[in-house]
Amino acid sequence: MKHYLCNPVVGNYRYQFMKEPMSGRTSVNREAADPTVIRFQGRFYLFASMTLSVWVSDDLVSWEEHRLPEELPLYGYAPDARVAGEYVYFTASDDTECAFYRTKDILQGPYEKVPMPFAYTDPNLFVDRDGRMYFYWGCSTEPIKGVELDTETMQPKGEPVELISSDAFHRGYERIGEDNTVFPLTEDELEEAFQGFLRGKGMTAGDLPPGMENVVRGFLHQAPYIEGAWMDRFGDRFYLQYAFAGTQYNIYGDGVFVSDSPLGPFALAENNPYSYNPGGFMPGAGHGSTFSDESGNLWHAATMRISANHNFERRVGIWPAGLDTDGELFCNQRFGDWPIRVPLGKRDPWVKPDLMLLSHNKTVTASSEAEGHPATLACAEDARTFWEAQEYDALPTLTVDLGESMDVSLVQINFMDDHWDIPSHKDAQRYIDPKERHTRWALYGSHDGYEYIVLEDKRKADTDFAHDLVELEEATQFRFLKLEIYEVPFGVPCISGLRVFGKRQGDCPAAPSYMVARTGELDMDVTIRPQEDATGWLILWGSSADKLYHSRIVYNDDKEDNTIRIGALVSGRDYVVRVDSFNESGITEGTTC
Repeated sequence: MKHYLCNPVVGNYRYQFMKEPMSGRTSVNREAADPTVIRFQGRFYLFASMTLSVWVSDDLVSWEEHRLPEELPLYGYAPDARVAGEYVYFTASDDTECAFYRTKDILQGPYEKVPMPFAYTDPNLFVDRDGRMYFYWGCSTEPIKGVELDTETMQPKGEPVELISSDAFHRGYERIGEDNTVFPLTEDELEEAFQGFLRGKGMTAGDLPPGMENVVRGFLHQAPYIEGAWMDRFGDRFYLQYAFAGTQYNIYGDGVFVSDSPLGPFALAENNPYSYNPGGFMPGAGHGSTFSDESGNLWHAATMRISANHNFERRVGIWPAGLDTDGELFCNQRFGDWPIRVPLGKRDPWVKPDLMLLSHNKTVTASSEAEGHPATLACAEDARTFWEAQEYDALPTLTVDLGESMDVSLVQINFMDDHWDIPSHKDAQRYIDPKERHTRWALYGSHDGYEYIVLEDKRKADTDFAHDLVELEEATQFRFLKLEIYEVPFGVPCISGLRVFGKRQGDCPAAPSYMVARTGELDMDVTIRPQEDATGWLILWGSSADKLYHSRIVYNDDKEDNTIRIGALVSGRDYVVRVDSFNESGITEGTTC
């Protein structure tokens, strides 16, 4: 039995072929995003964009893929599912014609189609305790909207209500760009930029095709999309969650507004952003869903970012969540892509990791290396960089030397795809590959680098997991971990992360020395002094010392000055900061300031 979840979730991230309009070529990448997780008849069901399937689990750790019926909108982004009595209602985004599909059996069907009178993007159905239904949608710079639905006909009761709007001038986390660096333009600045665009093209506004002026202004404005609505009720409060700032950025996350009514008015919650994971191997934690397990523990599933081969090259992550005594919704993304122990029964959402990262910046050797993709990148803690084998390599092999024998408990293997394009596939603009492909490999461990034992043999596996876990039955001393790759679906093998977790016998690092400077209403700089005994640091911030709900992991790369900009603050609010240090032996909490 497996006990650990290690983001991204292990699942079949299917390839999709996307025809590029300028070149006519077809790019290829894997994607699963915008996850909805529900618990239905004792099992977890995870619906994600562009998978053709639903993933099913009993424990949040091991997921099985089941193909969904073709009559469902499987090419619609942001699939939404909700339980209403003995039914599950399913829908997805569509620019032209939308509908709900309801069923009493997700895997076997049948599904009954219930047409909707209008098109929508990023839908979310919410069923209140009294059985009344409410519907939320929106994916643009415009406000997220909501309306009550008739429970029999699923038709709107009344006119839609605008519920929440973006405000990147006061909510720093909503700014687009890496690390929330880009402010939207003011109205005057936007007008000047628009006129400059027209002058540069030798055009007037009247020369633009119908509707194109809004497109151009939207592009120039650099305003954030708000999207991915998800509603929950806890007690007598309604929590409307939403995604912000762009899926291709490391700061893609979820915010939350609260109200006493499902249709508002809504006020910004004290704890924001709710879901935010800007650092580490694979950042991002936006456009998700919050759900509970059989013991009442809350969890949050959301989208993680790669966005190397395509902006929509994305994965799914799951993190512990909860409500504090003041009713603030929080999500624990400390060490957000490290192993999370998932026990049965009630759990502490703030429990520290019991396995530490052992492989960061360790010596890595390979049977071959493609130009620009050395073996060292497999342990650099960056999902966008990777080791790539040469085409001639008959048995691509990657070996990590931990430097000394350590207690190894878990290894995460992350495959990557190099950027390539191929002749046009099918006639569709987007085509999700339904073929069952294979990723096959074997993992070995050794004390001395000469005699190896098999830790996992997937040379004949029927699965195609771009991210996979090897969890040992008990911690075992190894110095060397060797990966042999026998088959990948396309191209040659690439590894973005051969990540080893466990414990080294030794001392935890000293508490870090750091300084914090508020550089504006929305920004602060955290400067950490160099520290030889630390693998890295965890920056924590929040409204008080006991509510440090936000975090960013930073790895020690031997810089003389480690200054990290945090751009996710809310104007008019004060913050408490703490920096913890960690190494292969454990975590040391710092002092707050």
